[in-house]
Order: sequence, then structure tokens, then C-alpha cells
Amino acid sequence: MIDPILLLAQWLDDAGGAGSIEAIAMCLATADGRGEPSARIVLLRGLDERGLRFFTSYLSRKGRELAQNPRAAAVLYWPQLHRQARVEGEVAMLGEDESDAYFSSRPRGHRLAAWSSEQSEPLESYAVLEERFAHFDARFEGEEVPRPHSWGGYLLAPSRIEFWQGRPNRMHERMLYTRSGNLWEMTRLQP
Repeated sequence: MIDPILLLAQWLDDAGGAGSIEAIAMCLATADGRGEPSARIVLLRGLDERGLRFFTSYLSRKGRELAQNPRAAAVLYWPQLHRQARVEGEVAMLGEDESDAYFSSRPRGHRLAAWSSEQSEPLESYAVLEERFAHFDARFEGEEVPRPHSWGGYLLAPSRIEFWQGRPNRMHERMLYTRSGNLWEMTRLQP
């Protein structure tokens, strides 16, 4: 049986790889402490045997929800290949070193935006956001933009991964991998 993480990596490559926004865009669903769900598109910024990595403000709505309820589901959909992958599992913050390394790889403007935006909070006007951006651009002029302590990465450690391959006549192929300790069990599901 193939390791589902390796299969997911292959499907990502088939869809265009890490350099393709269409390949790495995923719908991330979280829920708050009351179980109220929310979903949004984020970018998959890493995949290995530990799981899926994404980055955001810890103070954003998703960050607050993950602090209350550290479980999430993600869906990657590649319509041109008639494929999707669903991932469910526990989420934990990545270490500071890993968050720092990713943050430093981002374009300067993206790093300044992390300082400028209080993600998910109300905004009086777009001009206020532009003023904040200009302020931090001047503040960090001529130097590296450090990672704000309120921004970093998360790891979604899969407990379930389902692969869906579209087939003619809606006879789709579905394979559900469920983790038990360090082992995966695969079950075929009806379309």
C-alpha cells in the first residue's frame, strides 16, 4: 500500500507542484469553541511525513479558532485532473525556527503586510492600511523585516486523508486512509 503522504505529494506534483497557486490552494475549515465552522482558502506551504504546513496571523479568525479547537479539515481540488484530496487532523503551531525560515523567504512586501494588517479585524478605510504599510516600510528601511510574534506557521497532522478521482458515469474512485499510530489503513469508499 502506498503511503498517503507520498500519494498526496504526487497528486500535488501532477497538478503543477509547489510553484503553482492552483496546485497548492486549499480550503481550510476550522471551528471555534462552540463548534461554529468557518472556511477559507489558504496556500499549502509545505508537505512532509509530519503533515501539511500553512502560515497566517495567530490573531486572525482562523488562528483564534485553532487556539480554541486545534482540529481542522482541508480540501485541495484540481478540476483539470478530476481530483480532490480531503485531509482531517490535529493542528499545532510550528516552532519559531520554522516560522522564521519561511517568513524570511517571503517577498519584502508580504513581510511588511504581516506587520501592517491586524488580520480579520475591522478596517476604517483602506487608506489606514496603506498608511500602516508605509510606516513599517520606513521603520524597516535598509534592514531585514523580522517576523512579528503574532505571525507564524501551523502543522495539520493528518489522521484521515481521502483521495477522490473522478470517473465517467459518476463511478468515482474514493480511497480513505485512516491513521492508527504510525500505520495507515486504506478503505475504498463507494462514490
